[in-house]
Amino acid sequence: MKILVIQQKMIGDVLVSTILCDNLRKKYPNAQIDYMVYQSTVAVLNGNTSIDNLILFEEKHRSNKWELFKLLLSIRKEKYDVVIDAYSKLESWLVVVFSGAKMKISFKKKVIRYIYTDTIERPRISATNYGLIIDERLALLEPLHLNITLDPFPKIYVSTEEQNFAERLFKEHEIDRSKKMVMISIIGSDKNKTYPLEYMSKLVDLIADTGDVNILFNYIPSQINEAKKVFENCKSTTQNKIYFSVLGKNLREFIAIMNKCDLIIGNDGGAINMAKALKKPCYIIFSPFIDKKGWATFEDGINNISIHLSDFKPELFKNKSYKTLINESSSLYQEFTLDLIEPSLTTFLENQLK
Repeated sequence: MKILVIQQKMIGDVLVSTILCDNLRKKYPNAQIDYMVYQSTVAVLNGNTSIDNLILFEEKHRSNKWELFKLLLSIRKEKYDVVIDAYSKLESWLVVVFSGAKMKISFKKKVIRYIYTDTIERPRISATNYGLIIDERLALLEPLHLNITLDPFPKIYVSTEEQNFAERLFKEHEIDRSKKMVMISIIGSDKNKTYPLEYMSKLVDLIADTGDVNILFNYIPSQINEAKKVFENCKSTTQNKIYFSVLGKNLREFIAIMNKCDLIIGNDGGAINMAKALKKPCYIIFSPFIDKKGWATFEDGINNISIHLSDFKPELFKNKSYKTLINESSSLYQEFTLDLIEPSLTTFLENQLK
């Protein structure tokens, strides 16, 4: 059997959709299971033996019709039996049509109902604590009637070499490994997904005051000025606990570092999703324009907690469209003061640092 899973999106989506590959491998140990993704997301898939081949949808496939046609032809030649399209946009529709697969599965949409043999209604309410995004992916397996216990947990694999790299890095920076290591995702992927920097500094102070911990900042090189602002606005006693320059040069190095941390706190995004795949306790602050019920995965009130401004001030969101919330995200973030976060964050820290 040959199966193609398609997820052309960002890291969080690609990581979550690996549960399709993992459960298919569990049912069909000898199948060829291929995964179509963007090049930028490949790092989170290293070491995953559920995937036989990565098929990369690259920029050239968007900009050059001949390159796209060659890709489609290569997929046609594979003669897949099953295609599962978790992406379901124009790019993947073309792949599905050209695949010639007997079974083509995706989410139900009016505009593409004739492309697929099986379409699934997206769950509206999660019946578990997995989160809607997990329930949606697992629902795509229903037409296959796998008759197995489904594994809902995305996973990231860290090699021995990568573990040794992280240990060497900590030694170079003279980090006391007897203390708890806290990663803080201080900056989101863009401004609309970033808790105000002045508030973040106070949040870091709160974490530092809770116990004798080591603190690492998660940011990318282009965000260094914002990261410095957060650091400089922290108390001096907090600054002494922050290892500002302990930073991975690439995504795999970040994963290796995160794997050695004990917990992560901060803005929702790829770092949080990777941490969860490493089974690290997570405390997540969602942007005002993000509906957290989709990505608030594995919430248990102890190891995984997420908060949203609407939890405290639902009146600010009444009758407002997604577009309006994006435009108002800056002003809404200002309403998301630390006093709203402190009680649940303190409880989370007490549970994790004791």
